[in-house]
Amino acid sequence: MNIQTKKLPKNLLEITVEIPFSEIKPFYQRALEEFGEEIKIPGFRPGKAPLEMVKNEIGEIKILEEGAEKMLNDKYPEIMEKALHSDQGKKSIPAGPPQIQIQKLAMDNPGIFKLTVPLIPTVKLGNYRRIKIEKKEKIEIKDEETEKVIDELRHIQAKESAVDREIRTQDKVQIDLDLFIDKVPLENGQIKDFHCLIGNDQYLPGLSENLKGLRRGEEKEFSFTYPADHYDKKLAGKKVDFRAKIKNIYQVDLPELNDEFAKNVGPFKTVSEFKEKIKENLLREKKNKEEQKTEMEILNKLIEVSEFEELPEILIEHELDKMLDELQDSIVNGQAGSFKFEDYLKAIKKTEEDLRKDLVPQAEKRIKIALAIREISLTEKIEPEKKEIDEELAKLKKIYQNQEQAIKNLESETGIIYVKNLVVNRKVIEWLKNKLNVKA
Repeated sequence: MNIQTKKLPKNLLEITVEIPFSEIKPFYQRALEEFGEEIKIPGFRPGKAPLEMVKNEIGEIKILEEGAEKMLNDKYPEIMEKALHSDQGKKSIPAGPPQIQIQKLAMDNPGIFKLTVPLIPTVKLGNYRRIKIEKKEKIEIKDEETEKVIDELRHIQAKESAVDREIRTQDKVQIDLDLFIDKVPLENGQIKDFHCLIGNDQYLPGLSENLKGLRRGEEKEFSFTYPADHYDKKLAGKKVDFRAKIKNIYQVDLPELNDEFAKNVGPFKTVSEFKEKIKENLLREKKNKEEQKTEMEILNKLIEVSEFEELPEILIEHELDKMLDELQDSIVNGQAGSFKFEDYLKAIKKTEEDLRKDLVPQAEKRIKIALAIREISLTEKIEPEKKEIDEELAKLKKIYQNQEQAIKNLESETGIIYVKNLVVNRKVIEWLKNKLNVKA
């Protein structure tokens, strides 16, 4: 086996390897036998046709290419070990699978293959022990926050009845809305059967005041100027004209806030116990969010004070694949309901390729964070114990208990490495929080 290496820009290592046919031949034979097991040849049972007939049916080149692929998979660790111990590849670590090109492949001749391998970029850590994080204020839950949750729970159990009278505060109304800018109908601005709670203008501030006093069947026109920082750029800062038609009015009767209500909502004996539990849950949720914010602040500062070699394109593309998979899963299987990813792309008026381009800076940032965490774990000798890996694996298997393939993936060699990295990342972040004295 003859190996030559060449360092390419953006942390790629090009490996050209020449392998004698004597080492390729056993894999060619194995590929031929496997094709023989699969192919159907008239007059023969599966796997019983003469191999010469199989070769004629499949074609020698296709069998040779399949054998070469098997051979490279088998010899890849050996190829990498030799390549990475050469002068150019010294101390380098692969960051992912190689791209393989067949340079020369023919029967009874040496095979020549080119492997392009992304390498883990080196990181020069800054003084991460002296990162400055702003002191956080004490986390508290205000009474109005608790009352808001209680009000939402009461509305879930409210009784609604259609009424024929003018609209009042706390009524629920069903309306048709038409939106115009400069008397021109807004694209996608025709909203049928829109339900809103009078007094709760979460989506359209000022809507309630314009609807109060109207009756079923009546229409009203009014205007509203959207805030300059509104998320929808085509509406931000614009004066929009509305035409609303009242279709139905429902009186909402909320259940009385008493001990009986508390018992119906959960295992609570009294209203005060119920309120205390809500406050406790809100506090825990707020603390978790604050913890995540602090961790992100630390990680952002960490990559700010550190220097990174160029990131391989292959590594960025791999991270983009992961991010798109995560986004697609959150859209298709999210808590808000099931949506098609194609519909999401239409809604944001982007192609998948546009989205990939938009996500590149975020992908690069995620890679740098992972590299910096890895470097700290090596520098500070932060390693997971077997017990910690086993516990994390058990937790993940419980989450995916009904997904057989996901369980198999977790139990594979790659899956165990993934779980180990999860534990290491968590331990490094905890270590940093302790050193910086920002642990909640």
